[in-house]
Amino acid sequence: MTPPRNTLRSAWNGVLKAPATLLAGIAFGSTALASSHQDAPLISLDDAANTTDVYAFKSMENGVPYLTTAVAVYPFENPGIGPNKHNFDDNVLYSIFVATGDNVAAGMPTYRYDFYFRSSLRNDDTILQSYLGVVENTGDSSQNLLQSYYVLGTDFNTGRRSYLGRGMVPPNNQGIATPHYNINEDGNLPAKPGVSTSAELDQYTSETIASLRGGFHSFAGQREDGFYGDIQSIFDLLQLRSGGVENSFDSQSGFNVHTIALNIPLSAIGGESQVVGVWATTSRRQISILDDGSTSKGLRGLGKFVQVGRQGNPLFCEAIVAMQDKDLYNRTQPSADADLFKDYALNPELAALINALVTPVPVQTDRTDLAGIFIPDVIKVDLSTVPARLPGGDGDDEGYHRLSIFGSDVLISSVQDGFTGVGQGVIPGGWPNGRRFGDDVIDIAVIAILSDLRDPAAPVLPAPLADLAGLNLDNVASNDSVYNKVFPYAATPHNGRNFTANPNLVRPSAPVAE
Repeated sequence: MTPPRNTLRSAWNGVLKAPATLLAGIAFGSTALASSHQDAPLISLDDAANTTDVYAFKSMENGVPYLTTAVAVYPFENPGIGPNKHNFDDNVLYSIFVATGDNVAAGMPTYRYDFYFRSSLRNDDTILQSYLGVVENTGDSSQNLLQSYYVLGTDFNTGRRSYLGRGMVPPNNQGIATPHYNINEDGNLPAKPGVSTSAELDQYTSETIASLRGGFHSFAGQREDGFYGDIQSIFDLLQLRSGGVENSFDSQSGFNVHTIALNIPLSAIGGESQVVGVWATTSRRQISILDDGSTSKGLRGLGKFVQVGRQGNPLFCEAIVAMQDKDLYNRTQPSADADLFKDYALNPELAALINALVTPVPVQTDRTDLAGIFIPDVIKVDLSTVPARLPGGDGDDEGYHRLSIFGSDVLISSVQDGFTGVGQGVIPGGWPNGRRFGDDVIDIAVIAILSDLRDPAAPVLPAPLADLAGLNLDNVASNDSVYNKVFPYAATPHNGRNFTANPNLVRPSAPVAE
């Protein structure tokens, strides 16, 4: 049962009076309505380096606890594109950061994990860039374009940089060429739904989960876009639609992304009794060289890697930071957020826009509650709880809810006091305590922005609600694909031969001319 409104008010009051470490872990509220996958001007021109979403949550596999992290790039991949399909870029450095201890509040990394990609062709004297025939196994003679990667880890406590291992990228889901991704092992049918056990994963995914040194596991490849929401309406003056069928307004439905997932053993980052912070970046070489003529060698990169993209929570850069500073956000680290971007969180323009275009927002300035979660902009994950409840597979975990704490999906922390009036150690089961595949970040954020989370006397929402758990504010309440409940968790990529791109809207009939 959803906690009553007066209980939630006292809960927020407890959070806002809590010490900084508690606030960093569970302070709630976001003006980021969604992840449209196109945030800052410059990175929107660079799909292979453009992050769409970052995920971070506690998981358990084979009795071993992990911090599961994932970052997706390449927004709005059309599954049926060819002949030159979407791939990771050899000239981009993809990095996942973890902060522990005092570094969480400071926005400083404690650990860093870098992914470097390398591509090659079996046969370049053909127009068949990716597939020479049906790919039975990743890397076989029918897979023309081969991508591999290696992972380096950095421990900033010791300054040590170490090689963790390497892996191979599976083929994209083209259709006939990649039948094992799809229902009945048939290239003509849609992609297989998510599964609950590793043994049930499709062949390409299973054979490209890499076991790295130190108990780490990695995956890098095409996946279904796990984000869902009516992005079109949000950016069309916030005029949300109603009356459609389930998922009919999901702007990301039918699209794929390229996802890097890393399972980090908790033993490698200090154990379970802590709150950590996670974010990801993309970087390119400082200098790019192009030449022409018969001796040209194509694009070459020189110099050190320079950060061009960054992401933590969904979606600080897009929905809070103004245009003049969006590119600056992508070039800086979370450690600079307090100096550069705090005022945007304290006085979010989006609150005023919602107030003007949609519904009254009682507090539009001095949002210390929002600054508590976004400054610095890292996803905080409490590792002292049991593993996060997950959706997908043959059924959602008992107690899972897309609205996290607003759907009574909560966890018990042993390192935080939790929400006053709800129970000792009670914290959100999903975002903003980590972010799981399936968290409805749009609805969670809207509930928070309409609330005054600083004042126990203020209403949780400007109008009474009998049941927060039943809210479906943008009329998109689930993903268009079933997630996996095992690593790499993201759903099977859509079949390029059989997919439905959205918005798959219920379109009004045009008037008939007389």
